[in-house]
Amino acid sequence: MTVMPFTDARNRLSELIEEVERTHERVEITRHGHPVAVLISPDDLAALEETLDVLSSPEAMQQLAESRAAIATGDVLDADQLASLMAQRNEPPTDQ
Repeated sequence: MTVMPFTDARNRLSELIEEVERTHERVEITRHGHPVAVLISPDDLAALEETLDVLSSPEAMQQLAESRAAIATGDVLDADQLASLMAQRNEPPTDQ
């Protein structure tokens, strides 16, 4: 993350906006050596907000914990098993 004094950031704002948009690197803006703001791309902000939403959801966190436990115990499908299962689900029902 780039750190820049407020005065420099103000003088280069247009350039910084283009750089942040292109590189997704954040720019921390300081005043008297202390952080006062961060310039971040809209896509990165949206991703951070979405992550916060997921992390604040008890249901999502429970699902994550269950998934991690399944991985730890080997209760997962490999790629071939998954492909086979998906193919079976797409097959039309057979008449018997």
